[in-house]
Amino acid sequence: MTKEENDKRLAYLKNIVSNLPNKPGTYQYYDKEHTIIYVGKAKNLKNRVSSYFHKETDRFKTKVLVSKIYDITYTVVNSEEDALLIENQLIKQYQPRYNVLLKDGKTYPSICITNEYFPRIFNTRTINKRYGSFYGPYSHISSMYAILEIVKKLYKPRTCRFPITKEGIEQKKYKPCLEYHLGNCGAPCIGKQSYEDYQQNMAQARQILKGNTREVQRLMKAQMEECAAKLRFEEAEVYKQRYIALENFAAKSEIVSYTIADVDVFSIVNDDSKKNAFINYLHVTNGAINQSFTFEYKRKLEETDAELLNEAIPEIRERFKSTAKEIIVPFELDFHIKDATFFIPQRGDKKHLLELSEMNAKQHKFDRLKQAEKLNPEQRQTRLMKELQDRLKLPKLPYQIECFDNSNISGTDAVAACVVYKGMKPSKKDYRKYNIKTVVGPDDYASMQEVVRRRYKRMIESETPLPDLIITDGGKGQMEVVRAVVEDELQLAIPIAGLAKDNRHRTNELLYGFPPQTIGIPTKSELFKVLTQIQDEVHRFAISFHRDKRSKHQLHSELDDIKGIGSKSKEQLLQRFKTVKKIKGADIQELTEVIGCTRAMLLYNYFHSKP
Repeated sequence: MTKEENDKRLAYLKNIVSNLPNKPGTYQYYDKEHTIIYVGKAKNLKNRVSSYFHKETDRFKTKVLVSKIYDITYTVVNSEEDALLIENQLIKQYQPRYNVLLKDGKTYPSICITNEYFPRIFNTRTINKRYGSFYGPYSHISSMYAILEIVKKLYKPRTCRFPITKEGIEQKKYKPCLEYHLGNCGAPCIGKQSYEDYQQNMAQARQILKGNTREVQRLMKAQMEECAAKLRFEEAEVYKQRYIALENFAAKSEIVSYTIADVDVFSIVNDDSKKNAFINYLHVTNGAINQSFTFEYKRKLEETDAELLNEAIPEIRERFKSTAKEIIVPFELDFHIKDATFFIPQRGDKKHLLELSEMNAKQHKFDRLKQAEKLNPEQRQTRLMKELQDRLKLPKLPYQIECFDNSNISGTDAVAACVVYKGMKPSKKDYRKYNIKTVVGPDDYASMQEVVRRRYKRMIESETPLPDLIITDGGKGQMEVVRAVVEDELQLAIPIAGLAKDNRHRTNELLYGFPPQTIGIPTKSELFKVLTQIQDEVHRFAISFHRDKRSKHQLHSELDDIKGIGSKSKEQLLQRFKTVKKIKGADIQELTEVIGCTRAMLLYNYFHSKP
C-alpha cells in the first residue's frame, strides 16, 4: 500500500469515527476483503473507537490492527448490558482474528435429571434441554462422581432405561431388576416406591446439585423428628442416616459463611509473558462453593486485565447460566451488568473468597507451566534465567554463571575450584581446578583473589567469552575481594552476587550490589534451589580436589623426588627392601639386581652424595 492509499484509507475511517454517536453500543472492524477482524463494545462509541486512531497509541498490536482496518460498522443499544450480550454473540458467530480467544474449548461433563415419569440421574457431556435438567459443568471429575455418589446413596434413583409409565405400572408390565434386590433401587416400577415419594426425592436431589445442602438437611431433620414423634422409628432411622451422610458430604465442601447466599467470584492471573491470562470463576451458594473453573484467555491486542474481565464475565455467566446478584472482582470495572452489582471486598469472608479464587488461578497457571516444561525442558531454564535477571536487574540474561570456592586445612594443601553453569545446567567440561601458588597460610580472601585473577586474565588473553554473572560462595567479604580484582584491577563489568550461609551453615540469602543488599527470593522457591545447587556443586568440586591432593601428599615418599625413578621402579624397590631406610643402606649390586644398572647408579649417587 502506497502512502497516498493509506492516507485515503485513514481519512475515510476518521470520517466514520467523527460521525459516531456518544451512546453505548458495539462496533465491528473489517479488513480489505470485508471480513470482520475485531468486535468491540463501548459505553461511548465515539470516544472508544476514536482512541484507536490517536497518534500517541503505543501498543504495537493495536497499530497492527489499525493498519488492517478498511471499514467500520456499529450498532447502538440502550444499555451496557445489551452491548455485552451483542458483542459476545458476534464474537462467537464470526471468530474475529484480533479478539480475545478463550483457549479452553473442551466440553466438561454435567449431571442430568431426566424429564421421565420416574426421572433418572446420570453424568453426560451432551447437553440437550429436551431430555431433562442439567447441572454443571464440572471441571473436576472426582467432584462430580462424589456428588453422584451421595445422591444415589441418599435417594436410590433408578438406573434402568425402560420407558416406565403410570399405565405400565398399573398393568404390571415390569419386573424388579438386580439393583432392587441389592438395595440400590426402591423399585418404583412395581409400586414398591410411590410416585410422590420418588418425586420428593428428586426435588431434594435437585437442591443438592444446586448447592443447597443446608435446606435439604433442614428438611431431612424435620422429617426425622416427625417420624419419631409418630413412633415410626424405622423411617426415622432412614432419614437420620441420610442426614448424617449429607452432613459428612457438606463438611468436605469449602464453607465460607452461610450468610453468603448467591455470589459469583472472578479473579485474574497473568502468565510471565503477559500473552495469556487465567481467569478463575467461583460460584457460591449458601456459603458453599459448588462451582470452580479456571479459563485460559489468549491476548490478541495487549488487552488490560480490566478489559479481559469485561469480556470474560458475561461469557462465563452465560455459560453457567448464573443469575447471581452480586459479583466479587479484584478491582473496579467500567462496565455494569443488568440486575447485578460489582463488589471489591477489603476484608472478611468475601475477601477470603477472592483470595481463594486467585489461589485457584495461580495453581492452574502453575500446572500449565509444568505441563509445558515437561514437553520443552529449555522453557524451564529460560524461565529461571529470566527470573534471576529480573530479581537482580541484570543487563542481559545470565546464560553463563561461574561460581568460586576455596578449600584447605589450616592453609595446607590449599586449592580452589570454579564451576560453570550454562543455561542453568552444569557445563562440566568448563570446570577448573586451581592450586594456590602465591598465598601462604589460611587466607581465603587472598586465595579467592588469586584464582579470580588467574581465571579472567587467561580468558581475556584467549578471548574466551566472559560469564554473565559471578557467584561467590560466601557473603560480603568474598564479594568485595572479587569485585576489587574484576572491576578495579581487570576493568571488567561482570555482575557479582554472593550466597551467604546462616549459623547452621545453610544457605539462607542471596546478596547483590555494592554495598551488598539481600535479594528477596523465597528459600523454598525453584530459583533459590537452583542457586543452592550451584553452591553445593562448587563446594563438592573444591573439596574433592583438596582431598585428592591431601591423599597424594600423605602418600609421598622420598623416592618420588628422585629424577629417573618412576612409580614402577619405586614399587619394585619397596617390594624387595620394604623401607626407604633399607634402600639407603643397600649396595650398588643389590640395587642393580632390582632396577638395573643405570637407575641403580642414579639412586645410589642420590643417597650417598648427600652430606
